[in-house]
Amino acid sequence: MSNLAPDTEMDFPITEECGAIVQLLQPRNRDLGGFSVRRVLPVIGRRMIGPWIFFDHMGPAHFAAGDGINVRPHPHIGIATVTYLFEGEILHRGNRFRCRVAGQDLCRYPIH
Repeated sequence: MSNLAPDTEMDFPITEECGAIVQLLQPRNRDLGGFSVRRVLPVIGRRMIGPWIFFDHMGPAHFAAGDGINVRPHPHIGIATVTYLFEGEILHRGNRFRCRVAGQDLCRYPIH
């Protein structure tokens, strides 16, 4: 947890036992422009997580060389994208023509 006060100790004692599952969320299919994901968040039942947190599950997906997913334009208003890839390869290229693999900036211009 972030705290701007110097030398401050945070103590959060657990006063109650926690249940194993608070709420089970079921994903909903959502079209993202040519492919669909199973979206878990955001959901009305968990508003405390916030409207700009998305938890999507997709795949498995196979594309021919040169093909891929063309996600419709969307604003990145101070938010970050995190992708967990369990198997295979992926190359992210944003609408500002920035490419990222494993968090590293690979290019700043379109690949031709």
